[in-house]
Amino acid sequence: MGVVLEIGNKVYTAEDVAGLLAEYQMLPKLAQEIIIDQAIAEVDCSEEEQTSAYNQFCQQNQISSEEQMATWLAKQGLNKKQLEKIITKKLKIDRYKEENWGNKVESYFLQRKAQLDRVVYSLIRIDRAELAQELYFRIQEGESTFRELAMEYSKGTEAQTGGLIGPIEMNAPHPKIAQVLSTSKPGQLIPPTRVGEWIVIIRLENFLSAKLDPPTRQRMLDEMFRQWLNSEIEQKVSFSSLQSPVQLT
Repeated sequence: MGVVLEIGNKVYTAEDVAGLLAEYQMLPKLAQEIIIDQAIAEVDCSEEEQTSAYNQFCQQNQISSEEQMATWLAKQGLNKKQLEKIITKKLKIDRYKEENWGNKVESYFLQRKAQLDRVVYSLIRIDRAELAQELYFRIQEGESTFRELAMEYSKGTEAQTGGLIGPIEMNAPHPKIAQVLSTSKPGQLIPPTRVGEWIVIIRLENFLSAKLDPPTRQRMLDEMFRQWLNSEIEQKVSFSSLQSPVQLT
């Protein structure tokens, strides 16, 4: 077999590369791309759309001359025709997503909204219930600020920000903390609550309701596409030469 790859003073044949794909657990990625290619085979893109996508790629990568393009292609191990195919593939994938899930975005967003809503909250975590109760009353009575006590007593990294966390999505905090936040009002100070090994004092600072804006809409399309793709891989692909299950990303 002919040489297909050269790194340093070592050359690799097609057979070598096939073995390395398995060894480095890159076969799932290869299978994923093949499934995508099969799915988008009938998706049409006009020549104008492809030219626009190519120009946008050049702009994003600050390529403004044939010399710069040649240098970029050499570094990537590609030729221009292969690059154009990659760019067109992305264009087709975007269209495939829209054609298959564009009319489902709103309902999917509503299913996900509770996890996409964001919060800003303050947190003090300590390991002594008596101290937690004392700090809670000091904040409640205005004797000390939440920020002062968090910086002095909190055991986590939030001490560096005066206890302030966020904005983060509601699926990010510990489930018990998320549950407390979901039933709180901005400014509400929550009494000491046990969460795992810690006693926490929480105050919801702000609640930011998720909206189906263009970036969120694209995220929902991407999520539904990935779910479909993972399902296709699970149903259609078998890695018989691999000794252990492969985790797909």
